[in-house]
Amino acid sequence: MLRCSRRAEWRDGAAGLETMISEDHLRRVAGWSRELTQAEIEVARAGITERSYGAGETVFMRGDRFDYWAGMVSGLARMGGVSRDGKETSLAGLTAGAWFGEGSVLKNEPRRYDVVALRDSRVALMERTAFMWLFENSVGFNRFLVRQLNERLGQFIGMLEVNRTLDATARLARSIASLFNPILYPESSARLEVTQEEIGALSGMSRQNANRALNQLEKEGLLRLEYGGVTILDIGRLGSYGEER
Repeated sequence: MLRCSRRAEWRDGAAGLETMISEDHLRRVAGWSRELTQAEIEVARAGITERSYGAGETVFMRGDRFDYWAGMVSGLARMGGVSRDGKETSLAGLTAGAWFGEGSVLKNEPRRYDVVALRDSRVALMERTAFMWLFENSVGFNRFLVRQLNERLGQFIGMLEVNRTLDATARLARSIASLFNPILYPESSARLEVTQEEIGALSGMSRQNANRALNQLEKEGLLRLEYGGVTILDIGRLGSYGEER
């Protein structure tokens, strides 16, 4: 299981912190920007920089004062935490196109969970001042936030039910299906570029248990295991897996 053991340091140059991003790049990495006016786009651009994280590096930890709203430009990260007895809990996977942490930014409070990169990743960071300006002035941005918060709440409620009532195969199936929410993960496609170890980390289980569950799901025709990824064959059955059992 991958743990939040390394914290990234700020880097210089193209691989680390950058200056203002272009409008075209903003539209590629932030689907919500398509709802903004031109003046609002300029505020968003001015408030966003990007940062690179290596596999295993921490984006932020529970209790951090991390004053940014963050979005995955590329790579893969896990949102979760570690209990006092050392048990890891996985809350959500974060793939390219996913933005996260708006609740903590709105409430101006320390983070309540960890986010760790599972592979080399690129993260866009919007300063809180820019975020709050958009929140207070942009109708389009607020429409997006309402949808985002509603979907994230539904995701976490569903995950709580799954963890309490379903077996390991069902938990893994639902975890994979959650990565295809069109609002939280607008860049998702039928093929998921993810290793079995990464799927295990996202689902909160060992690679061995994840492998057994994936083979069971492949046997039932819900997905196809391939080199370097998984192709989804039946997202509907994955999302409801375990209900009929």
